[in-house]
Amino acid sequence: MVAFVLNGTAVEKDVDPATPLLWVLRDHFDLTGTKFGCGIAFCGACTVHVDGIATRSCSVGVGDIAGMAVTTIEGLSGDQSHPVQKAWVAEQVPQCGYCQPGMIMATAALLEEVPEPTDEDIDAAITNICRCGTYPRIRRAIHLAAKLRRDVAAVE
Repeated sequence: MVAFVLNGTAVEKDVDPATPLLWVLRDHFDLTGTKFGCGIAFCGACTVHVDGIATRSCSVGVGDIAGMAVTTIEGLSGDQSHPVQKAWVAEQVPQCGYCQPGMIMATAALLEEVPEPTDEDIDAAITNICRCGTYPRIRRAIHLAAKLRRDVAAVE
C-alpha cells in the first residue's frame, strides 16, 4: 500500500512500489492528462510536481513518492485560471497538444522557483520536447505567465 497526496487529496493504492508513478496516475486514478512519451525521462510529456518540484513521472517508482504531494495537470487549476494556463491560451501555444500538459507543469515549477525567468533560465529549465516545434510560442507564454503572476501579486 502506497499513500501520498494527489491533487490535494490523501490517497492510497495497493500497487507494486516499483510501478512508475505515471502508470499509477493514468491506470489507477484515471488522470490521463499526464502523457507517456519516451519512458526514459527524456521528453517531459509525463512531467508532474512532486512536493512542488517538476518530476518526470515515467521514471519514478510510486513507492519513492510515498508521503509526498503530487500535482498533475488536472490539479494545477480546476478552471484553467492558473497564469501558465492562461498564457498558453493567449499565446496559442499548442499545435498537436500532446506535450503541453508536461510543458505547462514544467513551466509552473520554473515560475515558482524563478518568478522572472530570463531566456537563459527558460532554456536551462524547460527541457521538454515539443515535436511540433512551438518553442517560440512557449517562450512567449512563459514570459506572459510571469507577467500575469506579477499582476496577480500586485493586486493581492
